[in-house]
Amino acid sequence: MKRIRIGNGCGFWGDSVDAPVRLAEAGNLDYLTLEYLAELTMSILALLRQRDPTAGYAHDFVEVLGRLAPQLKKQPGLKIVTNAGGMNPAACAAAAKDTLAKAGITDRTIGVVSGDDLLPRLDDLIASGHPLNHLDTHEPLSTVRQRVVSANAYLGSAPIAEALRQGASIVVTGRVADAALAVGPCIHEFGWPADDWHRLSAGSVAGHLIECGAQATGGLWINADDSTHLETVGYPFVDISEDGSFTISKPANTGGAVNLETVAEQLLYEVVDPTRYYTPDVVADFTTPTFTQDGPDVVRCVGAKGHPASDSYKVSIAYRDGWTAAGTLVIPGPHAAAKARKSGAILLDRLKQAGHTFEHSHVEVLGAGDCVPGVGWPAPSGSGYEAPEVILRVAVRDRSRPSVERFTKEFAPLVTSGFAGTTGYTTGRAAVREVFAYWPALIAKSAVPPQVAVV
Repeated sequence: MKRIRIGNGCGFWGDSVDAPVRLAEAGNLDYLTLEYLAELTMSILALLRQRDPTAGYAHDFVEVLGRLAPQLKKQPGLKIVTNAGGMNPAACAAAAKDTLAKAGITDRTIGVVSGDDLLPRLDDLIASGHPLNHLDTHEPLSTVRQRVVSANAYLGSAPIAEALRQGASIVVTGRVADAALAVGPCIHEFGWPADDWHRLSAGSVAGHLIECGAQATGGLWINADDSTHLETVGYPFVDISEDGSFTISKPANTGGAVNLETVAEQLLYEVVDPTRYYTPDVVADFTTPTFTQDGPDVVRCVGAKGHPASDSYKVSIAYRDGWTAAGTLVIPGPHAAAKARKSGAILLDRLKQAGHTFEHSHVEVLGAGDCVPGVGWPAPSGSGYEAPEVILRVAVRDRSRPSVERFTKEFAPLVTSGFAGTTGYTTGRAAVREVFAYWPALIAKSAVPPQVAVV
């Protein structure tokens, strides 16, 4: 039975730039996927493209591609699939072509998948009966239309498969579903029909397991310890067969772990209803696969089932929603947590006296359980334990930038007009950042035709 190996060397924009190279060197891959996009990332890329029409993509990919050049020369059959194109996949592909040319590689065909960017068509779509209502509040997008900075549909795997069919050895996409980076190669290699729900579900499970990189190989594993050797963590790959069964593992002699716990934790990552995990390709049932430990750092998966895909794409929309800033101070000594909470209240009260109140404000004491309230382990009753020092963090958000800027000036005064020992102010004032709020919506697939071009 035909089998291919797909490895993922990047889980988000900002992930290790060494991991893709190490995985390509040691993984003996057929396909290397690189996943760069998140909802916030798209709004950042949209602003970059507004300032520079040649920008708007994850530029880390171009650096990584240059470092991958030696392996691409050694492994002519290695293909790369990435959503690094972000808001400007054509520009990303052009930069990739230049990078390869500088490395002496001129025989790699680049496929570009686009059509996900709805911003240029947004008003026409709304006027033609696609209100893009908020999935939770059901408000029409028209209520925030003038503040929208990005709007992207999550395309599926079909256009990736089409780019590969047309001869692309590197596929650069905009916003596609994360798992589609792996499902597209499966469709191309195995010829899975568009209505083969069970095998598409199996591919989606495999893609979902590796999409976040080292999260499936020991990263964030609840039982990780020194023996896990996360300093040399290996990134994941799947060996997937034509029937949809697969194993997940990592390169030999790397740190991390692949076991039933690491795989189960990643399977349930960002999942609301495990019986109905919606992708553009299939509605996967994550309760149907059977996982078994098939050897050291090897887990086998069989039996995934799926249901017909919906007739809609999910749309990720970002819009401007004010300004925010957050600052911290260190509060040491007796009763540190209580003094920190009072310091936060003093800070906000002084701002109120100066005429500044905020739509949202938050005071938290890190070290006293505020980061994950109710999750930590409290000190034994009656032990009298108190944290010897804590970090006070205060954040605000408001439509008024001057008020938020004024907020950033109120931390340093606490060093001499607050409680004894207050410190941690030497990094300067907190930065004021624009807030991009998230607007999830649905749109009919018939309104969003994917586009494939081969360079």
